[in-house]
Amino acid sequence: METMRFDELQLDERILRAVADMGFEEASPIQAQAIPVQVEGRDIIGQAQTGTGKTAAFGIPLLQKVDPKVKKLQAIALCPTRELAIQVADEIRRLAKYMHGVKVVPIYGGQDIVKQIRSLKDGTQVIIGTPGRVMDHMRRKTVKFDTVRTVVMDEADEMLNMGFLEDMETILSQLPEDRQTVMFSATMPSAIMEIARKFQQDPVTVKVVKKELTVPNITQYYYEVKPKTKVEVMCRLLDMYAPKLSVAFCNTKKQVDELVQSLQGRGYFAEGLHGDLKQIQRDRVMNSFRNGKTEILVATDVAARGIDVEDVEAVFNYDLPQDDEYYVHRIGRTGRANREGIAFSFVVGKEVYKLRDIQRYCKTKIVPQPVPSLNDVTAIKVDKILVNVADTIADSDLSKMVNIIEKKILEEEYTSLDLAAALLKRLMGEENEDIIDVKQPRSLDALENLFGSAGGRGNSRGGRTGAGGRGGRSDSSSRGERDDMARLFINIGKNQNVKPGDILGAIAGESGIPGKMVGSIDMYDKYTFVEVPRENADVVLQAMKDVKIKGKNIHMEKANGKG
Repeated sequence: METMRFDELQLDERILRAVADMGFEEASPIQAQAIPVQVEGRDIIGQAQTGTGKTAAFGIPLLQKVDPKVKKLQAIALCPTRELAIQVADEIRRLAKYMHGVKVVPIYGGQDIVKQIRSLKDGTQVIIGTPGRVMDHMRRKTVKFDTVRTVVMDEADEMLNMGFLEDMETILSQLPEDRQTVMFSATMPSAIMEIARKFQQDPVTVKVVKKELTVPNITQYYYEVKPKTKVEVMCRLLDMYAPKLSVAFCNTKKQVDELVQSLQGRGYFAEGLHGDLKQIQRDRVMNSFRNGKTEILVATDVAARGIDVEDVEAVFNYDLPQDDEYYVHRIGRTGRANREGIAFSFVVGKEVYKLRDIQRYCKTKIVPQPVPSLNDVTAIKVDKILVNVADTIADSDLSKMVNIIEKKILEEEYTSLDLAAALLKRLMGEENEDIIDVKQPRSLDALENLFGSAGGRGNSRGGRTGAGGRGGRSDSSSRGERDDMARLFINIGKNQNVKPGDILGAIAGESGIPGKMVGSIDMYDKYTFVEVPRENADVVLQAMKDVKIKGKNIHMEKANGKG
């Protein structure tokens, strides 16, 4: 099919301006097929999956029919999840950027219904909602459908899977008979076709073929593992590839919670997303993931529907999906906007046959890989650190650091090569297990803290020697002296085989504050000091009551002074 430009689709100039602002010129295949048909007023059955541009495919002609001067409901779109409803509403708002007076409101469960009622009374022309909450407003008579001219069912098969069939039929039966009915669905089960026969008039079918749904920028690997080794393999891959953001998919809510707990316990910034979370928790998790405070989002398939974050660099199929189609949905979370992405699948025993079915269905190649050894991980870490060092040498003024190194070498009996080797080993986290951030190469500014400058400053995160060691306690770093941080004491230390990652994971997991907000963690033989934002200190103390770390009861309290 030949490409088509948006300015060839005879659209409202205001919509074309908005489309241009969004950086689009050529319509995607589903847009090129669906927009002209919908603009004509015909009912549509659109077969398309996430990532094909279907929101604009129905959103543009929906807006084309909206009259901004009429302050009544004119269009409604039904979506299976809250996340998708918000995403669709945001995109339609962007498309309506220059249509002054058009109001688009998402309505969904978990949000204060009184607030939604106020919004609906202010002259809303377009509603994007989940079936359950739309039904709530119907019962309360806070939504009137008598002026609706267009109704869209987005991801109709997913609404069917989530048990919304009866709600969909009830809503459609309440709409004016002369409205336009548009339905988009990745698959066409018999129940969806029955809805089309019952509620649509001579619909036109438009669809994109499977090969247009594949994402060429995604490298796909699989690893044959045992259930109990999945976490270890995932951590090795995270350390080797160091993705900026990752999404890991599990098949059950319980598995999501268990994986998050395991990752946090190892010092990774992970959060979970599934249907049992309260709305305020879901909002916090997604905001944290979008702004990068959470690096790994662990989710079920339904909870992840509609999530579109461009910087996701890796997807983990921690559990293989039950449905072959979900594999395409999952890996499509990475490789967005022509970026490269990578997908890892874990296969246990006979699941290898399931993987073969997925490959045949998706017409893709998933390459087997050996589980990386610790030596493999070490080699990759060394390469990344040395590349980072080379960039620093090329781009930075190192004269201050050179003076520090020269002074230290003159004072001691080792060579500059000895010093470089020791620094590399410390950066790798092998010499001192108290170092948390071995995943991120540190800047060369850490040399001052590592060896001490002429002023004799000590090291920062992770005390080099405990109270029972030769060096006594080290001075606090400048970070520890910030007024916005509170210092907490924990009666557990290195003698109990506890690592900073264990403490970080417990605090993040129990209190809900992102791990990156935790400051320095200074460990000693029998106790530990940890910094948290002062405004969160009481929350952390309350959350850590009756908590065990490594099976050991702990006591946490505010530290007295700085010592």
